[in-house]
Amino acid sequence: MKLFVSPRAPNPRRVTMFIAEKGITGIDVELVEIGKDQHRSAEYRARSPLAKVPVLELDDGRVLGETRAICGYLEGLHPEPNLLGRDFDERAFIEMSDRRIELYLMGGIANWIRHTHPGLAPLEQPQFADFGESQGQKMRDVARWLDSELASRPFVAGERFTIADITAFCALEFARGLKKYRPADEGLAHLQRWRDQVAERDCARVF
Repeated sequence: MKLFVSPRAPNPRRVTMFIAEKGITGIDVELVEIGKDQHRSAEYRARSPLAKVPVLELDDGRVLGETRAICGYLEGLHPEPNLLGRDFDERAFIEMSDRRIELYLMGGIANWIRHTHPGLAPLEQPQFADFGESQGQKMRDVARWLDSELASRPFVAGERFTIADITAFCALEFARGLKKYRPADEGLAHLQRWRDQVAERDCARVF
């Protein structure tokens, strides 16, 4: 199999962290330089018609897109360590947590950065600065909520590390890298503690 990723982009990092946490080997990785418009090339669009990363090219030639779908496929091939839920009940609550983080925290961060950071201007035309700043404020509301949740449990979805933690970590690292955002600077001690603990995991050290 071959995984197409882009450096520093949060969704590809979610997949590479997922792979690293599971200890999966044997997947070739090919870099797609978004800054050089490689994701819009005819060759890449043949695999990803909407020009999105990541995508996973399977051994039979099929191409699987969307981060959560890729992770679900890999979990099916490599069930342990389990990151998506061991039964329907746990899967539902992990997916709820992961979707909340993806849609409301990561989504807000992405819009904040894409519409306000000058380095992202070539990728987001037109940029709407007022919209971007409003998304940054909404993201902070979600971060405060997550901080309160982490006051009473060690991980985003409960008592163990799951894909929801990977999604939240990649979202916050994206904001830290391009916006210098640190939860501790805004009084979110529980979120900062959780972030620092996840950063110590081996999977967090992959790009």
